[in-house]
Amino acid sequence: MKAIVTVAGVDKRGIIAAVSTELADMNINILDINQTVMQEFFTMTCLVELDASELHFEGISERLGTLGEKIGLSVRIQREDIFREMHRI
Repeated sequence: MKAIVTVAGVDKRGIIAAVSTELADMNINILDINQTVMQEFFTMTCLVELDASELHFEGISERLGTLGEKIGLSVRIQREDIFREMHRI
């Protein structure tokens, strides 16, 4: 299964490292990544593959939410199919 991870908040050092490390620790592969800094605001979107992870989607979501709280950013995950439906024209 593929999913979209979004990260948003005030820019600081180590955001990409923290998120990519947490994903790697859960055995989640980053397929594509895009990040932008606009003035002091950071946004990142990752397409990830969850197939090798031993965690259920809810467990992954919980861990990313906890990471977000720890680093002071919003870190969320959505299933790819739901993301596509939400952004369909």
